[in-house]
Amino acid sequence: MAKTKITDVMMDDKTIDASKEIAMVFSIANTLRGPYKPDKYKDVIIPMTILRRLECALASTKKAVVNTYKKNPKAPAQLLCKKSGYQFYNTCEYDLKKLLTEAPAIVENLTFYVESFSPNVQAIFEELKFKEEIKNLDKNNRLLGIVKKFSELDLDPEKVDNLKMGYMFEEIIRRFSENASAGDHYTPREVIRLLTSILLAEGCSDIFSEGREVTVLDMACGTGGMLSTAHDFIVRMNPDANVRLFGQENSPESHAICLADMLIKNQAAENIRFADTMKEDCFEDTAMRFVIANPPFGESWGGKDAGDGVEKAVRKEHKKGKDGRFPAGLPATGDMQLLFMQHAVSKMQKKVGRAAIITNGSPLFSGNTTSGESQIRRYLLENDLVEAIIGLPSQLFYNTDIAIYAFILSKGKRDERKGKVQFIDATDVWTPLKRSLGKKRREISKEQITLITEMYADFEVCKRTIWNEKRKHECVIESKIFDREEFLYKEWNVYQPLQRRGAIDAASIEALRDSAYFTANTNIFNEAKFEELEQTNPRSDADEKAYQKQIKGRAFTRAVIKALTAHISDTVYMDFSKFEIALKKALANVVGLSPSRLDGIAMEMSVIDKTAVVQKDKKGHALIDPTTKDTEIIRLNQDVKGYMDTEVFPYIPDAIYRYEFDPKKAESATNKEKLGADFPFTRYFYEYREPEKADDLLAQFMELEKSLSAKIAALQKGAE
Repeated sequence: MAKTKITDVMMDDKTIDASKEIAMVFSIANTLRGPYKPDKYKDVIIPMTILRRLECALASTKKAVVNTYKKNPKAPAQLLCKKSGYQFYNTCEYDLKKLLTEAPAIVENLTFYVESFSPNVQAIFEELKFKEEIKNLDKNNRLLGIVKKFSELDLDPEKVDNLKMGYMFEEIIRRFSENASAGDHYTPREVIRLLTSILLAEGCSDIFSEGREVTVLDMACGTGGMLSTAHDFIVRMNPDANVRLFGQENSPESHAICLADMLIKNQAAENIRFADTMKEDCFEDTAMRFVIANPPFGESWGGKDAGDGVEKAVRKEHKKGKDGRFPAGLPATGDMQLLFMQHAVSKMQKKVGRAAIITNGSPLFSGNTTSGESQIRRYLLENDLVEAIIGLPSQLFYNTDIAIYAFILSKGKRDERKGKVQFIDATDVWTPLKRSLGKKRREISKEQITLITEMYADFEVCKRTIWNEKRKHECVIESKIFDREEFLYKEWNVYQPLQRRGAIDAASIEALRDSAYFTANTNIFNEAKFEELEQTNPRSDADEKAYQKQIKGRAFTRAVIKALTAHISDTVYMDFSKFEIALKKALANVVGLSPSRLDGIAMEMSVIDKTAVVQKDKKGHALIDPTTKDTEIIRLNQDVKGYMDTEVFPYIPDAIYRYEFDPKKAESATNKEKLGADFPFTRYFYEYREPEKADDLLAQFMELEKSLSAKIAALQKGAE
């Protein structure tokens, strides 16, 4: 049933053509040339477009609202909203056309007109600092012309629906924000339609009941495209549903546009907040049935590039543990995508919540085993939250042409999906645009959206194709299904036995003298630190203490070198334990020698030699050589011994492997669970293609050279 509904919804959309309205808006923008720089056009165009849009929406009920207000200037807002038919109103008789009839007073009258809107709309214009812009326009003799042109622009919601209006706003922002960072502002509408159709493809039978309240959150809502599309889809599927939209956005222009759009949809203004999601959850007490978002890519939450107060807020939230929004961990400070992912999970309704999150490739695999990124992925898998990851085509977005992925999360997986993760490679499923829009050169057609959605809903291992007439190409899409343990792994350490050859000779002494162990060791002697402290004057108590420690360290290293030099010999020790005994004897009178330092010196003065004696403990087990440490990533669904037999022992027959974590001891820097997770998406769809043979390439090259030589000869002959 769900699949049929989605197909109907997708195919019901008519081709959106907002070119006429967009062209008119940009012709108006061109009149600002001179006093305004192109990147400042939006300061005028955005608020004027919003004003005209709201004006057109209120036109049919304006007279009734004005009459009600004239009779009772203290009429309650609820009554005025009822008269207007929206969650906003305007109480004065002016509109843009009437303002033109009193041109000398246009500044005062336009300001009064703006101030006559309901408080929720006034907040939009205050956010955009529109009153200041009115004065700037008048000062530069542009106000009257701008008002006149906008009064002629028809943005009646009956003729220009929210979807078309969204395209207009997106194009306005795109044109005036050429330097916007990747992932900023908005998401192409066909990508939103795809995500929405997938969200509604399954696990949504509850939303079809009469009067059902459906909450939808976009915590990086931009201009509101995702919220609007989700709203329209749900209402088409269930006209009786009460869809409540929630959004947070920290760009004033985008927030203003989103709020205006939501007001026209009769959504509550207080549910569209101008706020940074990293700093606060504005809807702490509201669980969301759906979360859909395109968080910014690669934006910092910590360090010098982060917004004011963001890092402090994030770390404070993380300290709340399971009671906070970021319980799984903190990713690297340079990218907040996985923080948004955790926020989405925290907002999803228990047992039924679903989310679709757009990311770049970083959240799939960045970070090492114990990193915040890896632990967040582990959290998602161990809690069985990941339904699918969909690889989308590149060049879909306006400000970036990099690879894009969609995470589909669920707190109510159907039985077949439990413990499973579906990968869908849809990177070949796209249609070329007639002309590029920024970096956007491709789109996903309605038929292609339907195919991807069906591939997801069918939940099968399969490969399908769809013919694309514009590309003259069979687009290939493939689905694979894995146990979640496929993406969880442990990091095993691999060592070689301790087999070293040592000697107390000139070469080994010189190697020790120049080693980092003797020149950059915090616990012995750090040459750079010593020189820094020596030149510090005056030194604090702490610096003086550190300086005295360095003096002792320098004395120790010099005493060791001196003692060893006095014991130089030609003896070569093939038994490392006997070499250590010889060193201990040579260094017996050195102040500060300890067993650990003796061991460190022995390692620096010896080399691995497979003909040397294998060192063993009292039980006869081979000791490891810590300098040979390597790591192997072994999936939880892999047999460890089988892996070692195949991947390690053929190359290191005497390898010793260990999972070095003791659950009985407290976690520390030296005792830490090396259990991580990643999603190496492209690896599972890689297909080896044999390169062309060298002889064939050479033949092609010779043929090309022959052809070029003939053409050059013909040109030379013609010149003569």
